[in-house]
Amino acid sequence: MYDQLRFDYLSCAGHPSLETPNFDRVASMGVRFTNAYVQSPICGASRMCFYTGRYASSHGAQWNNFPLRVGELTMGDHLRGVGMDCWLLGKTHMKADAEGMSRLGLTPDSKIGARQIECGFDAWVRDDGLWGQGPDGFYDEKRSPYNEYLKSKGYESENPWADFANAGVDGDNIASGWFFKNADKAANIKEEDSETAWLTTQTIDFIDKQKGPWCAHVSFIKPHWPYIVPAPYHNMYGANHVPPAKRHEIERENPHPVFGGYQHNKIAEAFQKEEVRQKVIPAYMGLIKQCDDQLGRLLEHLKKENKMDDTMIVLTSDHGDYLGDHWLGEKDLFHEQSVKIPLIIYDPRKTANKTRNTTCDELVESLDLAATFVEAAGGKVPDHIIEGRSLIPWLNGKKPEWRNYVVSEFDYSATPLAVKLGLEPRDCRLFMVFDGRWKMMHAEGGFRPMLFDLKSDPDEFHDLAKTEEYADEIDRLYEFLAQWGRRLAQRVTKSEEDIKNMRARSMGKGILPFLFDGNEVPEELTALYRGKIKQKFIEE
Repeated sequence: MYDQLRFDYLSCAGHPSLETPNFDRVASMGVRFTNAYVQSPICGASRMCFYTGRYASSHGAQWNNFPLRVGELTMGDHLRGVGMDCWLLGKTHMKADAEGMSRLGLTPDSKIGARQIECGFDAWVRDDGLWGQGPDGFYDEKRSPYNEYLKSKGYESENPWADFANAGVDGDNIASGWFFKNADKAANIKEEDSETAWLTTQTIDFIDKQKGPWCAHVSFIKPHWPYIVPAPYHNMYGANHVPPAKRHEIERENPHPVFGGYQHNKIAEAFQKEEVRQKVIPAYMGLIKQCDDQLGRLLEHLKKENKMDDTMIVLTSDHGDYLGDHWLGEKDLFHEQSVKIPLIIYDPRKTANKTRNTTCDELVESLDLAATFVEAAGGKVPDHIIEGRSLIPWLNGKKPEWRNYVVSEFDYSATPLAVKLGLEPRDCRLFMVFDGRWKMMHAEGGFRPMLFDLKSDPDEFHDLAKTEEYADEIDRLYEFLAQWGRRLAQRVTKSEEDIKNMRARSMGKGILPFLFDGNEVPEELTALYRGKIKQKFIEE
């Protein structure tokens, strides 16, 4: 998983100038899914959807640092149940449910407690990779193994992540990567010690030490900001490689209040400046190029160790990055740049031979990976818990019955926009419904929806919900949303099979209600309730 990697910033996805031969290599060995969508376009919520196989409103962790409630089953729980270890290397953005753990007496140093605070994974090395520091302390509260590594390599600083890995040099001064003007400078670190190379080395060490079947969630922090990259990647690309921003003046005319609000936040206003885009996007491309080269290291190691024939490889991201498109930065709404992700799967088994070097255009959700991994590990997908669908049939060249829409959710209740709009937290919720052509955004709080026709308007410039002309399409998409809202999301302790078995259980155990004289059932079922009394305590 590459953090904040846009779906269209790979050469196999058609990028005009960024070459990613190792991503392309995996695509040539497997299937590239061209319509894959996250279930929330914000880091923490999206990852919890990947890990649980459940929608954000099902697991409840809908924003960064919203705890995933204790007891929520994750990939690690499902895979260990079918005999496969499940390990974390890198970032999760997991916030533990400390109150729930305390209520149940789970301590972080116990095996169960450790897995609870690591989102169900066994942690090989966890580093969430945002060691930003302000007057009140660090953004991340956990220890940083990467910072400890840098200190061991001689990078002298309280926070070498900020002072070296994510900062350049301006004369004798630090040129922080937090400032966009420094994005074209080389990070002041040896390339082999940078975050992406470090986690790749950790992964190679992990692979070499494993016995038995395993799943490794290798979660890179890059190309997420700070947008700064070590040499030689810092100047591989320039302003001539920066595509024109995909935005239109009509998007600023009577915009939806939420869309309009995001157009005026600090990150959006920064990316509306061309000088920012010309600094940042070449660095973003350099970060991706480094990710691709380090992927090449991993592929070559698997090949050298004869593991390519028994290792499934999945390449994806937790969301995209607007980079100035639609007058926005970051990943705050549901345009393709934000909610659509790269997804490439190489399955080494012979059953997948017929789909090698192909693409699949079906509507895929990030939830589907949890189901895919359970099936790949030989298990049965618990579809009363995991809400995604296994992609194995598509990898095997089959055409199963499939969904006709995808859903994504966004809860902005913790943001300044919520205050600006004067909304209570419960009303700061957005829902996207997309059927492959028509995309609708519903906003709680009494707002109108947004609507786009990606067939006639693939760039999503024209919000068709500004008029009543497309009311029928809006009604149809609202019916999809209502159908989704009626899904069975919380009956997770009994499967369909369990319930069917309950229906057929023997009447020889338990209670026999609603009988008039007992003759309605076989005599042996009422034998304990007939016969002579043993004692008599009443007067007739």
